[in-house]
Amino acid sequence: MKKLILLLTLITTMNVMSQEQHKLVPQISISGEGKIKVTPDIAVIQLGVQNNGKDAKEVKTLNDVTIEKVIKYIKKFNIPTSDYQTAQMSLYKNYDYEKKKYSYQANQTISVTLKDISKYDAFMMDVMETGINVINGVEFKSSKMETYETEARKKAILNAKKKADDYVSVLPGQKVGKAILISENSYTHYPQPMLMAKGAWASDEAAAAPRETLALGEIEIICTVNVSFSLE
Repeated sequence: MKKLILLLTLITTMNVMSQEQHKLVPQISISGEGKIKVTPDIAVIQLGVQNNGKDAKEVKTLNDVTIEKVIKYIKKFNIPTSDYQTAQMSLYKNYDYEKKKYSYQANQTISVTLKDISKYDAFMMDVMETGINVINGVEFKSSKMETYETEARKKAILNAKKKADDYVSVLPGQKVGKAILISENSYTHYPQPMLMAKGAWASDEAAAAPRETLALGEIEIICTVNVSFSLE
């Protein structure tokens, strides 16, 4: 028991000494930011179908017919099977208290990844003709996200170091030393366009004419770091 108490006392003393030593090290804490803007080269499209009716089997069958057409449509663009999949599927039973009747709602969503973004306009042109009645969204991404995230981190650290050097440059006899502590907070903003059904875009005559509907925008990758440097 005495040995255990002695060991715990020794560990506590060492922790306190370590904390005290850390507190005694002259240091400067600085935040830095690294920002990268890139043009997307991938589009992820969420296509959905929803049907309502009195019979569960009926609404499920209606959905299945549409999904079969969607898959055939996707295959026309030579999109690999690995780049599209069922993202969500549900069947709900609802009760109308006023009419005192049950109804059913079937939903299904297919996620399609276009790794050749040049196919986007052609793909979106007639996709509504398959029978889908919901486009849950389009998200533009980059195939080189890891590379750009690394670049953003490096820029953030360099930005923090430059700030620290700026501050310390006016302090006689001091310079920025090693990094003692680094913490990161990063996020990415993806452009997400608003979509409407084909008929709502323009007249049939205008819709039949060739047009460019894709505004890619930019992906913005932002990395912020908090760095504590020792002062020498």
